[in-house]
Amino acid sequence: MRKNLSTKQVEKYSRQIVLKNVGIIGQKKILDSSVLVVGAGGLGCPVIDYLSRAGVGLIGIIDYDKVDASNIHRQSIYTYKDIGKYKVEVLKKKLNKINPLIKINTFKKKINKKNINNLIKKYQIIIDASDNFNTKFLLNEKSIEFKKKLIVGAISKFDGHIFVFNFKNQKTACLRCFYQEKPSDQVLNCDQEGILGTTANIVGSLQANEILKSIIGSKNVLENSILILNTLTLRVRIVKFNKIKKCICEF
Repeated sequence: MRKNLSTKQVEKYSRQIVLKNVGIIGQKKILDSSVLVVGAGGLGCPVIDYLSRAGVGLIGIIDYDKVDASNIHRQSIYTYKDIGKYKVEVLKKKLNKINPLIKINTFKKKINKKNINNLIKKYQIIIDASDNFNTKFLLNEKSIEFKKKLIVGAISKFDGHIFVFNFKNQKTACLRCFYQEKPSDQVLNCDQEGILGTTANIVGSLQANEILKSIIGSKNVLENSILILNTLTLRVRIVKFNKIKKCICEF
């Protein structure tokens, strides 16, 4: 852990440092942390935005899409001037203006079985902000293999789900313990199902909240649980689930 914070850092993060649960030690942990965000869309935008403002020292972003007009209503960092540009390129420029004290790595590619090992191995925490279950299950599998922390978000219509897994802990369940069969490809399809912009931002903000809690060592994290919320009814619940036998997370 770094020895001291600079005057700029103390000034910039003063409202976090004053929190009893964060303090100087917690802020140093945030500055020393590294997070990889897979997906720079409705979930990824608030996650990346808040992590950069909080001072996460190294943020990696993976996305191969360009900004589209249909993205603007929920992907809060982009504007109409960004349409047609690669998301990761837009984000790097804007994040450097938001917080020049941190490092941003961008990867203009789709994560897959061939490149995932090299992409995730240098980061402490992996964030799933993708929109498909193939990617979610791949990140789950490789986070288990590399003993990473994995924080998963999912959104559709007015609904949001958040999972937190710490695969350094042998008692931790995994995503396949909850979804024992892969959901249909129609699930999480915003083109067909639709999505309220505020739902994406609320769930992404809660994901960022869980990430920061995990970094500072809070005991109040969602391990072996799923947070389920509906922004239409304002119902929120937490459901616990157990590690199942003969799952890939048995190690």
